Amino acid sequence: MNTNTFQGRTLAVIRDFSQEERLYLFSHTRRLKQALLEGDRKTVDEYRIDDGDFGIYEVFLEDSTRTKESFKNAAQFHGVKLNSLDVGHSSINKKESYADTFNTLCGYDNKIFIVRSTLEGVCRWLEENGKEFARRNGLSVPPAFINAGDGKHEHPTQELLDEFSFLEQLDWDESRLHIALVGDLYHGRTVHSKVDGLKLFGSVSVDLIAPKELAMPEYYVRKMEENDFAVRTFSSIEEYLSQSNTAPIWYFTRPQLERMGDDILKRQDELRSKIVFRREFLSKIADGTKFYHPLPRHKEHPTIPTFLDDTELNGWENQSINGKLIRIVLLSLIAGKIGHDFVPKAEKPLASVDDEPFLQDVPVAQDGPPKQYAEGVNPISDGIVIDHICRGDSEQEIREHMARIIGVLKLYGKGGEWVTSSRIAPGTMKGIIFRPGFSGFDGKQMKQLAAIAPGSTLNIIHESRVVKKLRLHMPPRIYNFDTISCSNTACISHPSNGESVPAEFFRVAGDIFVCKYCEKPHTFKEIWK
Repeated sequence: MNTNTFQGRTLAVIRDFSQEERLYLFSHTRRLKQALLEGDRKTVDEYRIDDGDFGIYEVFLEDSTRTKESFKNAAQFHGVKLNSLDVGHSSINKKESYADTFNTLCGYDNKIFIVRSTLEGVCRWLEENGKEFARRNGLSVPPAFINAGDGKHEHPTQELLDEFSFLEQLDWDESRLHIALVGDLYHGRTVHSKVDGLKLFGSVSVDLIAPKELAMPEYYVRKMEENDFAVRTFSSIEEYLSQSNTAPIWYFTRPQLERMGDDILKRQDELRSKIVFRREFLSKIADGTKFYHPLPRHKEHPTIPTFLDDTELNGWENQSINGKLIRIVLLSLIAGKIGHDFVPKAEKPLASVDDEPFLQDVPVAQDGPPKQYAEGVNPISDGIVIDHICRGDSEQEIREHMARIIGVLKLYGKGGEWVTSSRIAPGTMKGIIFRPGFSGFDGKQMKQLAAIAPGSTLNIIHESRVVKKLRLHMPPRIYNFDTISCSNTACISHPSNGESVPAEFFRVAGDIFVCKYCEKPHTFKEIWK
């Protein structure tokens, strides 16, 4: 029997399941849906975990109706031990850490946790912590965590049921998708999951419809374009319908204006008018178009008004029904009830990002007069010089960042700092830090220096001569430093949340790093305390 690659898996973000794995999940959801329609009890029972000792725990630290109830009904379908944490009376409100809470519940023989939280990146952290808990306590399968929505980050199970619903409309053709995303694209975690989720389809065109105050964050737009999506932007539904190339699938989200302050609330009617569908638009909608919505709709200001409920545009009700079915199959896969026949295509293993070099030896000229660095009039006899710092930035930016480098690496004491014009490119400014008598850096400090001063060169000076020169490159991963922090206060790793989660960042492009947990993008300058 094949190893079940799904058993014990965490779903923190949509890309935790490959496109191939999601299509496998959808094929079983389609099969289960058909069996339920036909009353095929034998096929339906193949999906049931049917184990009263198998523990599934719902932990909803933020209000929810549809996600919570669909998971609850899915778990009841399975005949398992289902519990729900009473957050109002839990020790989380007594400042107990997330790690301690979930370790305790895991110790009570609970295998799957469904978690919704205002904190972002919770499930990724709990996955790491749960693996260590399982190792320490001899558990054969670590606890699995399913992200039921974390802040404005992601909602991967909603993305699963959305993709399944789109495939139904497209008659299971995954070759192409043209979709309009309408509403609050800034806060909407369901649309943020689509940035990676829609890679399921071969060719993707995305029309973003929102006023600038609710627009998709630039980072996500850039990721869509990097994923080869054709992206267009429109400020309102009215503007969108003024051109003829409209999508056959519209996906609406609820505006969360209450999160944006008094200035926005004063303009709420104006902003809502740009993303609420009006009766006058009906004549401009192409036949076969379907509207979707993660629900709930706002009862006073629904982006999809109720007069559309009994029209052919209504795709959101079937979409909601699909939610329970998707979650039944997802739980069945993670529990190991199904999935043994799944054999992923062999893929070339990815090289570890830690294998990428971040230090490069630069040959030091042995012939001719030795290159000397001088601090003022006198040449430096022994010590270090960090040259070419922030080359090309403004003088003020260079000074600010040199102060940051000195503070982080504690390069206090004798020496100095200069901002000067590059000899190679006159007019281009660069920074130089001189530290005579400095004995050098250890391995960890060298990585820290490369991460905070990429593109610079480190010159080691002995007897007034440069004896070693290193060019510093951006490391692919920055971690294991007390001096770094995610700037997102809603991130599980942010110090203000008191969870003692060590910050970690991955380079995604150029000098851009994303937080391991909430995936907020930072420049290399922004991650240092």
